[in-house]
Amino acid sequence: MPVRIAVLGADGRMGRALTRAVQAAGADARLTAACERPDHPSIGKDAGLLAGAETAGVAVSGSLPPKGAADVWIDFTSATVTESVTAAATAAHAALVVGTTGLSEQARAAIERAAQNVPVVYATNYSVGINVLRAVVAEAARALGPAYDIEIVEAHHRAKRDAPSGTALTLAEAVAAATGRQLATSARYARHGDVGPRAAGEIGLQTVRGGDVIGDHTVFFLGTGDRLEITHRATTRDTFAVGAVRAALWLAGRPAGMYDMRAVLGLA
Repeated sequence: MPVRIAVLGADGRMGRALTRAVQAAGADARLTAACERPDHPSIGKDAGLLAGAETAGVAVSGSLPPKGAADVWIDFTSATVTESVTAAATAAHAALVVGTTGLSEQARAAIERAAQNVPVVYATNYSVGINVLRAVVAEAARALGPAYDIEIVEAHHRAKRDAPSGTALTLAEAVAAATGRQLATSARYARHGDVGPRAAGEIGLQTVRGGDVIGDHTVFFLGTGDRLEITHRATTRDTFAVGAVRAALWLAGRPAGMYDMRAVLGLA
């Protein structure tokens, strides 16, 4: 039986990419619900056609899916609605894939509450490549040791609101954990003026914003006499959608709990 999937924010850039990814999954997945805010002009339109794909036979609704409409909800909408979405998914007994970034502490707590009752995958980036990168940079940090300084540079489009990106923070957390550091005390987010020499143990995070960059992340390991640069570049949002649908297919039927893409990919 195919996994029944609901796409929230169906007429947004990620929503349309998610619809295409569900359709591309073939017999393994089926779009059974598509949602937008109640006043959205796409209400009543076919979600597949909005995505530039084949007709899905699913009209965009102005309300969240009712109980039984889908096995898994995928939410890449807005941090302002995360709490209400998680509560509704819990009430509908639906598994949940959350890709929204820039979450408040209250929103994160709401996701954790939902995971006590339904299975949840939460990740700051659903690209399969990025999640493999996370494992690679952690191993590199352990192997290279304290003689190498670590800097992370991320670039995104001009409309992105949060900085550094959630992905950059996740990469920083991975190298911090691998080297026995606490990111809260090791992170350096900006340098300006006479800041003095670089402190031992810093993890630098630098942000670039402009144009239509989908998402670039480079982790620098800077030693004496050599350096290692590991880069991931996303060229289309479809890469995130494909990973999210992969997570949804993996999540269906799992017990309640909090999972991430490392678990989905067998990297945990």
